[in-house]
Amino acid sequence: MYDNVSRQPADPDASDTPATPIVVGRPARTGGRRVTIRTRDAGLAHSDADLVEFLRRAGLPDAEDLLDDPAWVHWQEGPPHTYRPG
Repeated sequence: MYDNVSRQPADPDASDTPATPIVVGRPARTGGRRVTIRTRDAGLAHSDADLVEFLRRAGLPDAEDLLDDPAWVHWQEGPPHTYRPG
């Protein structure tokens, strides 16, 4: 899924993948945000700690460093790091 040596997204020019490898969906009405990694559902995050754990499981042990990097993470609707609806 990822090139762990350079920490670059795999196949960045692939046309069937989103521009960013990690998408954090809009906050759900009941709280939490759906997380997808390379279009695969990783789960529902209720905090940055949950999100970091999903990314760690996907092979990114230093994921907390990527959360604010728009080349890696796209936060849909609502401010980043917010897991409850506004």
